[in-house]
Amino acid sequence: MPFHKPIERPRMRVVVVHQEVAASAPEDERDVLTQAQAVAEALRELGHEAVVGSAGTTPAELRARMTELRPEVVFNLVESLFGSDRFQYLAARVLEELRIPFTGNGSQALFLTGDKRLTKIFLARAGVPTPRWICSSEVSQDTGTPEDARFARCLEEFHALGQPAENFPLGACFLLKSAWAHASAGLVESLWEASTVEQRQRTQTAIAEGTAATGEPWFAEEYIDGREFNLSLVGTTSGPVVLPPAEIDFSAFSPQDLRIVGYRAKWDPDSFEYRSTPRRFNFPPDDLPLLQRLSQTALACWQLFGLTGYARVDFRVDREGTPYVLEINANPCLSPDAGFPAAAAEAGWSFPQLIARLIEDALSRARAEKSG
Repeated sequence: MPFHKPIERPRMRVVVVHQEVAASAPEDERDVLTQAQAVAEALRELGHEAVVGSAGTTPAELRARMTELRPEVVFNLVESLFGSDRFQYLAARVLEELRIPFTGNGSQALFLTGDKRLTKIFLARAGVPTPRWICSSEVSQDTGTPEDARFARCLEEFHALGQPAENFPLGACFLLKSAWAHASAGLVESLWEASTVEQRQRTQTAIAEGTAATGEPWFAEEYIDGREFNLSLVGTTSGPVVLPPAEIDFSAFSPQDLRIVGYRAKWDPDSFEYRSTPRRFNFPPDDLPLLQRLSQTALACWQLFGLTGYARVDFRVDREGTPYVLEINANPCLSPDAGFPAAAAEAGWSFPQLIARLIEDALSRARAEKSG
């Protein structure tokens, strides 16, 4: 896949903004600092002035800092506000209100994909396969933004479409997930196997316990035993481009091991999971129809959620070859060794070329909005 060089631009002031990160924060939270430095170095290599800064912890703080720094474009790496992943979309909302060009997705797409329950409802409505789920026995009373009345209706629909535990066959397996946490921080890395009636009935109790322990809504998602793929997409003036598909290689796992990319696989370099989940980009000819289907589904997700800039769609493929969308990451990690830059490199793009592409996309969208 050739790299189409963006229009050469004069030196610009680019603010690389990330969420506030405490000195004692765990590795998954500190990773955004690595991303910010890598992006800043690439921007300087491209000839731009790069300023790295924190968004603070509230929209008001971010607004004040943008007013002070006066960027020509913002590289948005903010993953949380108010100390929660749930509110990452508010950073994009502030930039939209200030009419500052920024990279990545807008506030609406980040809102819809930032809550796994909303994501699954939109997928289900569109007929895109996603693993079945069990939710708590009561409709969650948490509310989204006051101005978005659809949120409450979506939660009711999520509850209505969720299957009661007794509807699943004995032996069905589930993963407990937080609706909001990302980077696999909100994933229970063990299977809840409904192999008896008693265990099946206890599933909803486990969901309630997870919710009570964290203060975040949890649900149980059916475990899809099969292959795992990540498809990265980049926005261009002619539409989204799907980068080379990546598959997670679980060949080092035993049949008894849980084949998922959980927290340890991402953040614990001393763990078996971290060492044993490499990605691969080479596939036999027999996989071509599946890869085409994955690409088509990823593009459908791009349109469905109104994605812009860049995103990643994560899939599981069952033993019959049916792809299921697990999650849509509208703010994927840009650390140089992460999956998204790896897919770009497989396409022949250097890291600075990728960053240049994302900046150009942000400016192109800003021009289109201004002229429209």
